Amino acid sequence: MLNYQKTEAVLRKINYRLERLIPLTTPLSIVFGFLLPFVFIHLRPFVPWIFTVITLSGALKLRVAELGATIRNPLPILLCFVAAHVLMPVLAMFTSTLLIDNPDVVSGFVLVFSGPPAVSAFIWVLILRGDLALCLTIMLLNTLLAPIVVPASLSILMGSKVALDMSGIAISLLIMIVIPTIIGIGINEASKKKIPNLVCPWLDPLSKICLMTVIATNAAIISPGIKFADPLIWKVAALVIVLILAGFFLIKLVAVIGKCPAPKDIAMIIPGGLRNNSVVMTIAVAFFPEATVIPALLSIIFQQSIAGIIGKLFTKKSVNTVKSP
Repeated sequence: MLNYQKTEAVLRKINYRLERLIPLTTPLSIVFGFLLPFVFIHLRPFVPWIFTVITLSGALKLRVAELGATIRNPLPILLCFVAAHVLMPVLAMFTSTLLIDNPDVVSGFVLVFSGPPAVSAFIWVLILRGDLALCLTIMLLNTLLAPIVVPASLSILMGSKVALDMSGIAISLLIMIVIPTIIGIGINEASKKKIPNLVCPWLDPLSKICLMTVIATNAAIISPGIKFADPLIWKVAALVIVLILAGFFLIKLVAVIGKCPAPKDIAMIIPGGLRNNSVVMTIAVAFFPEATVIPALLSIIFQQSIAGIIGKLFTKKSVNTVKSP
């Protein structure tokens, strides 16, 4: 028993370190993918299944009872959804269309800003002391709706400009996100947290390693077609940074309009602005031309660092506002 407790403590410490290193490990995973494509390329068939481990790890922490109170006050959820999954895809499409003459890259921008919240959003909200129940509700509902929202956004905004395998995209999202989420919640509810308490100390650090593996594998797949000397790459990178920032500030704006104070605003801003670019990248690699992957690839490099800066900026403002007479 004592040995198990020591092992669990070590695993939790490793997981804590890996969580803190996410802004560093995500871009490093891309570097490894580009430098060692002959290693990671062989993992391509397993990427959707590796991703289910990541989703399951997060879902095992969800309980229906914890989400009930937030659903009874749905305004923050609705505001976050409209800003993140209606306004941002439209803004991404118009901006990228004006600045980039490549429909595949434009599709990549729409895909990124239609995607579900990142699993790491919960970690950031926890660190920034946001409303965890609201964060989990937003993540859960947006995740479950992803097989509908993502194909619909692409179809409505891009239409005949790109060839879309709607059913294929929806099925991939179901396998990678929706089904493991439902299984994870079901296990947590049925066991009354006993199974998650037993397996999560092992599964949590494993999920961080799986995330790095997925990113590196997707980067390895597209590495032959990415030329960093191409001015398009740098133009897309600049636009990615601008749109990521715009996404966070847009949700902050709707939180202010909706009179959603701290800690609810942080629970909206982080999952609404932090996209699951690993799953977006996986979808892009599987169903779109190589150029479509570029926005997701570059978003992975920047968005975690931007999320940390934005989160600290807004939480600092919230604290100052509370202390003001």
